[in-house]
This record gives sequence, C-alpha cells and structure tokens, in this order.
Amino acid sequence: MNRLNLAKRVQVIHHLVEGYSLASASRLTGVAPNTVMDLLVDVGSMCNFYLWKHMVKVPCERIQADEIWAFVGMKEKRVSKEFKRQLGYGDVYTWVAFCPDTKLVPSYHVGRRDGEHAKIFMDDLSWRLSNWIQLTTDGFLPYLEAVEGAFGGKIDYAMVKKVYGGVRVYRDGTTKKCGLSECSSIIKEVITGKPDPAHISTSLVERQNATMRDEMRRFTRDTFAFSKKFQNHRAAVGLHFMHYNFARIHQTLRCTPAMEAGLAKSVWSIEEIVQLAA
Repeated sequence: MNRLNLAKRVQVIHHLVEGYSLASASRLTGVAPNTVMDLLVDVGSMCNFYLWKHMVKVPCERIQADEIWAFVGMKEKRVSKEFKRQLGYGDVYTWVAFCPDTKLVPSYHVGRRDGEHAKIFMDDLSWRLSNWIQLTTDGFLPYLEAVEGAFGGKIDYAMVKKVYGGVRVYRDGTTKKCGLSECSSIIKEVITGKPDPAHISTSLVERQNATMRDEMRRFTRDTFAFSKKFQNHRAAVGLHFMHYNFARIHQTLRCTPAMEAGLAKSVWSIEEIVQLAA
C-alpha cells in the first residue's frame, strides 16, 4: 500500500465510499485486494479518530437515534459457543445519532445491542452536544437507563414503540390482519421533559440507515462482501461517516451536513480524506 501514489489511493477510496465491495474496487483499480483492505483500515481508522476528536460542541437541537444490524465473520446462529457474545463474532450493531435539521451524524458507536453499549453510545452523544435537545429513540429498553445516566434528566426524551402482529386500523375505519413481522401500530411515549409531539419520530434516522446499506457493501443483508474482521468493519463505518458528514453534498441542504452545522467551511474532497492517513 505504501507504494501507491495519491491518485491511486483516492481512486480506491472513491470506489469504496460509493458502495463497491473490496473485490470490486480491486478489479476496477488494478490494486491487490489485500492492499485495498490495508488502505481501508488505515484511512477508516483515521476517520474514526478525526470524528471522535473534532465532532464536539455540535449545535443540534433534535436527535433521532437508532441501531442498524450487520454481522462479522458469520451470522449469530453459526458462532461457536467459545465465541458467543464476544464482540467481533456474529451480530454487530452500529448505533447512530442523527440530527434532522442539519442532517449531521454527530455520534455513532459500533458494538453489541445491549445495555453496556447503549450506555457507551449515549455517554458519547451527550458530551458532543452544546444545546438542550429533544431525543427520540426506538423502544429498546436499555435506552432508558443509558439516557438517564448520560443526560441526567436534562433532556426532552420520547420513545417510538412499534407493535408487530395483531390488527391494523386505518383512518377510514377499515382493518387489516398483520403477520408477526409486520408493524400494526406505533406508540409514542414521553419519557422525560416536554418533547414536541410533532417531532417524536425515528423516520429520518431509519432513512439514514438505508443510506448506510446502500453505500457500504458489507451492510447488504445477503452478501459475500460481509466483514471478516471487526477492525475492518469499524474502519468502513468510520470512512462512511467521514464521507457522509464532510464530503457528500446533501440533496436537500445543497451543502454537506458538516457545513450546515458550522463544523466545516467547504466540501471535503476524497483526497483530503485520504490524506488523513498520510
């Protein structure tokens, strides 16, 4: 990888942030697959560090939070007893905080979906914000303790709980029987403070999760391009959010989320991202 010139490194990273797999990026650029992997880990790791260091005093007033599933090495049901519940084997979740106003992702965390990692995620989010916020999460119960521990009640907080199965009732009075995997109703529950009912939603962060699946090949549900190592997975997530926040012009904003939030003065180029690992 050290022998690659800057133009070739930019070309490789450009393919990766556009959703190509490592193998595809290798074929398109003529760079060896192992070299593509090494470049991803180097650049992605520095992106994680840059975002951790500079994504502070973020002026967000509303945050939506959610988790998105992926897996490392194998799916959870195939993990041996020796490695069950160990981070880096089987299921891995990316916790995402999304600002609906600036479209910024000020905080994210890659880990398991449990109380320990909910706390890590919320603790990280709380010290990055400069304002009193309205927070909306899904109905995952560990959020309750994690949010209380991180914000101490100084927050407007609500949960969106989805009910699966049963009967769905439409506005015109008609009904439909729903299967166990189909959402039949949504309950909005105020937990702390006085959140604005009009903004109790997780729709936009769920749309952000769809962007992640679209732009990171390893997040595709049925794929051979899944992450083989946790380090690689976390690096890919860091590269994605660096590109999304600082280098990708949002269609609604006509600028990057970082520019909208006042964290950047111009659109970053892929070359600038690559040079973080120089």
